Amino acid sequence: MNSADAKMSLWGAMALAIGTMIGASIFSIFGLGARLAGRNLPWVFLVSGLLALLVAHSYATLGRRIVSDAGPVAFVLAGYGDGILTGALSILFWLTYVISIALFAKGLAGYLLPLLHLPANGATRDLVATLVVLAFMLLGLLGSASVGRAETLIVIVKLAILGVFVFFGLATVRVSQLAPALDPSGLRGSLTAVSVFFLSYMGFGLVTNASEHLRDPVRNVPRAIYLSILVVTIVYVSVSVVAVGNLTSVALARAQDNALAVAAEPFLGRTGFLLVSVGALFSIASALNATLYGGANVAFALARDGELPRVFERKLWLGSSLGLYLTAAIGIAFAVSFDLGSIASLTSSVIMCLYLAVLASHWRLRHEYGGSAAVIAIGLVGVAAVFAGLMVHQWQTSRTGFATVWAVLLGSVLLEWIYRSRTGRRFVQHGLTVLSQDVAALERKLGAER
Repeated sequence: MNSADAKMSLWGAMALAIGTMIGASIFSIFGLGARLAGRNLPWVFLVSGLLALLVAHSYATLGRRIVSDAGPVAFVLAGYGDGILTGALSILFWLTYVISIALFAKGLAGYLLPLLHLPANGATRDLVATLVVLAFMLLGLLGSASVGRAETLIVIVKLAILGVFVFFGLATVRVSQLAPALDPSGLRGSLTAVSVFFLSYMGFGLVTNASEHLRDPVRNVPRAIYLSILVVTIVYVSVSVVAVGNLTSVALARAQDNALAVAAEPFLGRTGFLLVSVGALFSIASALNATLYGGANVAFALARDGELPRVFERKLWLGSSLGLYLTAAIGIAFAVSFDLGSIASLTSSVIMCLYLAVLASHWRLRHEYGGSAAVIAIGLVGVAAVFAGLMVHQWQTSRTGFATVWAVLLGSVLLEWIYRSRTGRRFVQHGLTVLSQDVAALERKLGAER
């Protein structure tokens, strides 16, 4: 992004995170959660939020000391140094953005076309997906402050729609349907659901990928991370209470992709169905906006730091890096060329591996950078358990998907080894690194510069 851009505010950074977290997942896989956890779904969201806070402790602590758009990759680099593992993680990290962009674009097209009474065939869906990505790419050309303002507006509209859903839905909730199921089957399903819905909170990491463009990152990175998770947890738990309290888990599971829209019909009628469908469009749009912006930042930062080819950091039209255009272009290619249903689980698995790497790095850096050893340790155990649960779920539901995950993880290591052997490039850390415990001095300096 153009260095002359105005810095992003705390609220803009929060909107990026919230826009990604309350994205397609709350609408598209809500029915899956109901099938797995049944009436325990509100508790699943609460536990997932608490687990996300454990990981967020490391992101917030390291993010206020290591100010870099490379985000978690910079944290792993600080903890373990330059190596094939760090490089492989960085490549996978950027690819998660590309795949997510394609998923969001296709998801938005799938909701938009029926509302416009247009044929939802392959050609029209691909055309709309392409136009959507291009539209948000043009928004990204305006800079970080414009992205933050647009994301704030979209998130406000989205939260308002979900607020209407919760406000009217609470009055008709049947409390008996919210009694937790503590039998072995219910608990097993809930644990599996936690491994799936924990990934709905993964958008908080976008704050660290925009830290170089954020006002007073030493103070605002932790604030944006913690506040966004708090807001999202409240929204998720409230929405799930209303949905489960108004519609049986069987009916929610049957609705699948539009479960929340169906859940709104008992108390808002057809208007509620349309309102929630519009909310889904805003949710996916904000997730796409935040993900494209974050992916462009990651591509530029990794190229600048030596991990991706130098072409990604080249400046082109309107002062934006080629990373923005390539991220958008490859995302479009994925959207129009592939069935991304099986690849979606790949994103989840890669992010989980990245979380484990960040937590392990924080453990090594805790004496120098601060942080609670107990929280880091509990986070490591918790995320490892969730990752294992996700692998078991994939093994039971899709052996092909399970094999694909491990093939990609191992393939990224091989690709990194080949890339380093041919180019000889190594990571060079950029951004701002604070080694002193006296963060207040840096806060004063950043405040003066602002």
